[in-house]
Amino acid sequence: MECLWLEDRKLGVKNFPPPTPAKDEAIIRLLLAGICRTDIEMLRGYHPFSGVPGHEFVGEVMHAPGDSSWEGQRVVGEINLSCGECAHCRKGRPNHCEIRTVLGIVDRDGVFAETFTLPLCNLHEVPKSIPDEAAVFTEPLAAACEILDQVRVRTTDVVLVIGAGKLGQLVARTLQLTGCALQVATKHQRQKQILADCGIAAMEPSQVSRGYADLVVEVSGTPAGLDLARQAVRSRGTIVLKSTYSGSKELDLSSWVVDEITLVGSRCGPFAPALRLLEKSLVDPLPLIEARYPLCQGDRAFEHAQKPGALKVLLHP
Repeated sequence: MECLWLEDRKLGVKNFPPPTPAKDEAIIRLLLAGICRTDIEMLRGYHPFSGVPGHEFVGEVMHAPGDSSWEGQRVVGEINLSCGECAHCRKGRPNHCEIRTVLGIVDRDGVFAETFTLPLCNLHEVPKSIPDEAAVFTEPLAAACEILDQVRVRTTDVVLVIGAGKLGQLVARTLQLTGCALQVATKHQRQKQILADCGIAAMEPSQVSRGYADLVVEVSGTPAGLDLARQAVRSRGTIVLKSTYSGSKELDLSSWVVDEITLVGSRCGPFAPALRLLEKSLVDPLPLIEARYPLCQGDRAFEHAQKPGALKVLLHP
């Protein structure tokens, strides 16, 4: 099979024999995969990894030795593979399993390949009404839904999203459903237009007022985004941090203590609500698709995905 291979911060195309699924796994044929900010940061050294990257996908189950009823189904899959036995797993927090592997990120080959494997318990069937081009957004949309599981958002809240890239757009669309007073800070005109097309107000980062927002979601993918979030949030307000990037960030935490700011880290989210939003057309991700490349042109796809203001770049076999 053909796949993309990441090693020593270099990306190339390789060919390997197809993987063999364990009894509790399925072998999945890739239909579409998406490049996200984490994939780009992996290329920059965010986490040491050698193997097949990628974790956003929609695919078709080719073979499931433990349950043949899955065969032929279109599926998406959760990216954390947990042990089921550690303290976190026993308390219902499998995404924080002490020995988890993570698809295409930690000790598990990902989905930028013609075929790959995942445990059956990680799979979700895709409703027939959802096209592949929308289903491939399930994982990042689930990450957007996670915010609403972590933080209560009231209709009276003033909410600012910093960044309107691939994930920022999905976060904004999800928060819009709460009826809050929502704005998005971005400097890219095309991103502003896409937001305007679905009724979301956008502004330049330089226009962000000090201390006006009850909730700020930082999803810019840059360290500077956190400085802007801190500027915007009111006393006793909340910042949800979605960005992941290589390197470190220095903070003067004294003002955070004095102003009693709550900082919430937010990562993976629930797939079932994300699939419902797609099935009911409450979130339409299709305008976010910018380009499609075959796996054999993965280097070009990653170059495209790293352009300033780029939205979703998809890969297909």
